[in-house]
Amino acid sequence: MAASWDALVKDFERGADFQYDLAKFISFQDPEACARVRAIPKSKITEHPNPDFKIEVIEEKHEFYLSFALDIVSRISAARDEGRQFVGIFPVGPVPQFAMAAAMINQMGMSLDHCHFFAMDEYADKDGNTAPAAWPGSFQQAMTRNFFLRVDPKLRPPIEQVHFPTTDKLAVYGKMIEDLGGADVVYGGVGWCGHIAFWESHLAEEFDGDLEVFKAQGPRFVELHPMTIMQNALHSFSGDWSWVPPYANTIGPAQIVNARYRSFWLDGECGPMSWQRFIARLAAHGPVTPYVPGSILQTLPGRYVILGSVADDMHIHMS
Repeated sequence: MAASWDALVKDFERGADFQYDLAKFISFQDPEACARVRAIPKSKITEHPNPDFKIEVIEEKHEFYLSFALDIVSRISAARDEGRQFVGIFPVGPVPQFAMAAAMINQMGMSLDHCHFFAMDEYADKDGNTAPAAWPGSFQQAMTRNFFLRVDPKLRPPIEQVHFPTTDKLAVYGKMIEDLGGADVVYGGVGWCGHIAFWESHLAEEFDGDLEVFKAQGPRFVELHPMTIMQNALHSFSGDWSWVPPYANTIGPAQIVNARYRSFWLDGECGPMSWQRFIARLAAHGPVTPYVPGSILQTLPGRYVILGSVADDMHIHMS
């Protein structure tokens, strides 16, 4: 302790270095890489050596979700204009863009009969039985309520063209997408541990972090990472981690790599802070590794859109 209050304040102003190990449950164990990406200022976050990996920052929330909705609707509309089917892989959250997209579709009077929708994931129990659509926390119910039921009944896609990785479909889910010619686009975000879909960071341990093996993995049943359970508790389950199922069925990296385009949207706020501020940087600017599954996005053509508050400079906030 300093000899006086004035001396203590001067110590605070000088700052100090403090070395410590990362928590053992964190899959990515490279503190130097973490420090490097943590230091990337908002003014530099869109800069990337891969010109096909297009990072954007959209400051205002309404504009962010409107841009997301326009991305969805424009791709669906383009496929219709070109006389071809649209095949898309969708996350369940965030959800504001779905209501906006549905309103645009209704206003345009555009039928979705040429569309095939594939959801990224669905919760499951320990035996791999997926949550029924009637369970309020299911992704089937969330996407149906937030998107499909908002579309004029005359414009909705045939229900047999809307798919979820349920227990009965999981083994053939990847083939179902391939049989339609592959996905035109996969939408998504990046989870707190770095996951894409529910392909979690700790799964890399199964194949010793081999990047090529990782990229070939398809749909499967997974146990969720502790960080994912906490993340989902924060944004969907009123902070109740006991309410979040610890297992799920998910698409794999192969479906993301093989899609013709990737459109990822990062809006992870929690009050005045953002749980996504660091992982947005690590996935986009850190090492490409299965221990940060979202890092493969930076090697591929795609759009990576960050809400302004998520892109803000990083700092320790103790007050």
